[in-house]
Amino acid sequence: MAITTTKKSAKDKAKTKEQDIFVWHGVNRKGKKINGELPAKSIIELKTQLRKQGVTPSRVKKKAKPLFGIGSGDKEISPADIAVITRQIATMLGAGVPLVQTIEMIGKGHSNGKMRLLLGDIGTKLSSGIPLSDCLREHPLFFDELYCDLVASGEQSGALETIYGRIATYKEKAEALKSKIKKAMTYPIAVLVIAFIVTSILLIFVVPVFQEIFNSFGAELPAFTLFVIAISEFMQAYWYFGLAGLYLAFYLFKKSHRNSQKFRDNVDKNILKLPVIGDLLEKAAVARYARTLSTTFAAGVPLVDALESAAGASGNAVFRDAILEVRTEVSSGMQMNLAMLNCKIFPDMVIQMVAIGEESGTVDGMLSKVANIYEQQVDDAVDGLTALLEPMIMAVLGVVIGGLIIAMYLPIFEIGKVV
Repeated sequence: MAITTTKKSAKDKAKTKEQDIFVWHGVNRKGKKINGELPAKSIIELKTQLRKQGVTPSRVKKKAKPLFGIGSGDKEISPADIAVITRQIATMLGAGVPLVQTIEMIGKGHSNGKMRLLLGDIGTKLSSGIPLSDCLREHPLFFDELYCDLVASGEQSGALETIYGRIATYKEKAEALKSKIKKAMTYPIAVLVIAFIVTSILLIFVVPVFQEIFNSFGAELPAFTLFVIAISEFMQAYWYFGLAGLYLAFYLFKKSHRNSQKFRDNVDKNILKLPVIGDLLEKAAVARYARTLSTTFAAGVPLVDALESAAGASGNAVFRDAILEVRTEVSSGMQMNLAMLNCKIFPDMVIQMVAIGEESGTVDGMLSKVANIYEQQVDDAVDGLTALLEPMIMAVLGVVIGGLIIAMYLPIFEIGKVV
């Protein structure tokens, strides 16, 4: 079963963001008065869009923006929001509610204005007879190719309710995994940033006070105290250079990561070599690969196409290239477990379970079990990493802050000994 996709360029995505919001009133083919809100670049474009959907517009105006953005109640639509509405759609379809009514009910009841607008647009196009997958492809910022391909598969097979349940599970698992990775990364970075700020404040504002006191003594200071004072004087004189350097480094890294595929690939390759963090990200990549492949394969997507989707969803260039290599070998007739073995990057347990799945005809079930295992391992690794980092960070903070305090009090101790 072939799944066709519509590619969107970065330029097209930028254009989507530049559209204004218009409030419209009109009459549909049945003569019923309807209204809504839709994004468009102009009133002419909006009227053309409505006529294509069988709506005769009677009144169209640009939606007024609230003063200073206050009172809009709108926030950006996040992947977590998409996961929530996906589960809502799956639940309502499972309860027998028609698709168009499902979209309209969820849209009208949503608290976020941007989500209401998004679902309103999808609902309007659905009412005019456009397939759901094509409606979703009009919003690539929120529904990626994998999501749209799975919906198209459900439409073609007549099992949209079942497919949406699988998509909802996939999105929920993906967001949970992403949350765990963020948790593992955010905690140590936040603590280290706070430690850097506290240390800088001590060196710039507190140490100079002690330095003036020491100068009044006229005595020779210990070497450790002189070293800390030298660092303090340097930071007082050149702190803005250090701050500018940090900002420039962050800016250049972000720009290079956004614009250079080669740079992103090198970052992905090197980050896997980091102790503890590298192992965590490797487990997460395997979990994403197994979960994506299981979901797409179970939905009836051909294995070769499913592997391409899994490559894009792996989240790491090393695994992306390995999965694409597996795809090439599978398309030439090789068994998937042998192709994975040749890559020398997948764990033995994963390869063995895939081999069992291929022999028994339950590849999707085995991959689902692999995903569950590795998602649990990621969860355990995050908890273990947090438990490991807490005493280490406290020890580092103790050494740094304690070292500064000792450096400042050493001369006082020396004077006390003389007295």
